[in-house]
Amino acid sequence: MLLHVVARGRIGRGPEAELVDRYLKRVSWPTRLTELAESGGKLPLPPENGVTILLDEKGEQLGSLALAQRLEQWRDAGKREARFMIGGADGFDDEARASADLLIAFGRATWPHLLARAMLAEQLWRATSILANHPYHREG
Repeated sequence: MLLHVVARGRIGRGPEAELVDRYLKRVSWPTRLTELAESGGKLPLPPENGVTILLDEKGEQLGSLALAQRLEQWRDAGKREARFMIGGADGFDDEARASADLLIAFGRATWPHLLARAMLAEQLWRATSILANHPYHREG
């Protein structure tokens, strides 16, 4: 299953971009990163036979094991793509939230999109490592 991160704004070059690249390169599953203009335009259509996950302040606060279990369920159900959407400064509207398969939040704090991207990349690596029984994740 493809793990596809779609983010508003250009990350450019810098420590945040290096961190995102570092974690996405470690993920053993296929990954893709798509950057959208900061504003304007429509969001891409939902993936065919896939799921859309929005990073949103109103989302569930999933632990790493729970995220891994969701990815495992979607993969085992034959989903071809899990698309993780990171919005711009204004986040997502109610229509986008309603059409998503899952909303997730990284706690109650508001995070800059560059850090949210890095945190998502790390969590995708952690989740796929959990599913591969890699010792990176320690619970407890």
